[in-house]
Amino acid sequence: MNPVIVIPSYWAESDAPTRIGEVGVYDHATPITKPVPELATCLDSLEGVRGVLRVIVLLVCDQSCEKSARARVEGICRDHPRLNPLVIGSPEAALVRGAIDACVPGIDGDPVSLRGYGAIRNMGLAVAAILNHDVVVFLDDDEVALNENFLIDAAYGMGMSTRQGLKIAAKSGLYLDQRNSPYADIGKPRWSERYWSKRVEFNHWMHRALNGTRISRSNTVCGGCFCVGASAFTKVSFDPTISRGEDLDYLFNLRMYGFDVWFDNAWRVRHMPPKTPSHASRFMQDVFRWNYEVEKLRVANSIKGARQVRPESLRPYPSDWISPTVVRNRIAHTSLRRAIVGPERLDYLKIWLRGRKLAEQWARRVASSYFSFQTYWPQVMSSLWDNRGLAERLEAMGTTAHQGEKDEGARK
Repeated sequence: MNPVIVIPSYWAESDAPTRIGEVGVYDHATPITKPVPELATCLDSLEGVRGVLRVIVLLVCDQSCEKSARARVEGICRDHPRLNPLVIGSPEAALVRGAIDACVPGIDGDPVSLRGYGAIRNMGLAVAAILNHDVVVFLDDDEVALNENFLIDAAYGMGMSTRQGLKIAAKSGLYLDQRNSPYADIGKPRWSERYWSKRVEFNHWMHRALNGTRISRSNTVCGGCFCVGASAFTKVSFDPTISRGEDLDYLFNLRMYGFDVWFDNAWRVRHMPPKTPSHASRFMQDVFRWNYEVEKLRVANSIKGARQVRPESLRPYPSDWISPTVVRNRIAHTSLRRAIVGPERLDYLKIWLRGRKLAEQWARRVASSYFSFQTYWPQVMSSLWDNRGLAERLEAMGTTAHQGEKDEGARK
């Protein structure tokens, strides 16, 4: 195996809340001026991990602050030369996109880019393919490896067959929170959250997975503790259309095309997410996400010969969240209740009055977009795989060690 760790890292000019419905909104972005960024803590934890060959950092930021963000990320990476870090920013991404356009001219949108959760993951897969890495380990920058065996645990079982003769080509680990628990904190349910909380269903599934064999078929994906082999990622892409939740959506995509995601209850990271700047903005993204998921699966299940993904196969979680009636009722009830109590009430009222209908209309309009792009993905990956000329250019542009040598030479 030739594994690589891929870390998407999101940066912003400040920690100001994003506007609801704004394009390119992410769950959290690190302010450039933050004294100890999440990425630094994440890379610190990888210093003690055995077998790290390379770390790819995907630099995601607005064009207005890219120069400052790049300088900050490169400075952090230069402090970790043992990890052989490679920074992929907009110049490197443009190089990759140029190679894709040469292979398949005229692909709509930005399905492999540094904008949008699914497209960003696809960029990680594309760069890994160019550099001839046959196993990609995704880690988020707000997580830390817990021991030296992080990569050993990630690779455990990959490429092997289950007792039923099924190949393990993709698997998820789990998150531990600050309570050192893999379970979602239920707490005392609030009136406004009665229809939106999925913690009980998730915990039921997690309890079953933790008390079974080490490797079992998974109903979920922890995107920041996820391992996928070339046999799967060269055949199936992430969905660049989805607003968030691209990790769980990738499980659906893999199932559609004949792969399963497996769950490893011994592979763990600690999740230390910063404060969410706007819950209303995140909720609106979820409104678009779940409406799109429902419509996308409707289209997928109507494709002749495709492997179907239905709610009853994903009990106890996330079955209800891909059931059309259930999820739309939950969106309506929750947006109205949050408009009555709690912060950001005006934003929630707008969602209840108009936003949820716009999301339904948009989802129906773009429901088949993934399948159009996916038909090209194997061809794209075949053209990128072990492309030495392209690999050399990426390494020359994105390797921070080279930049450090240049800086040292300039000082002399």
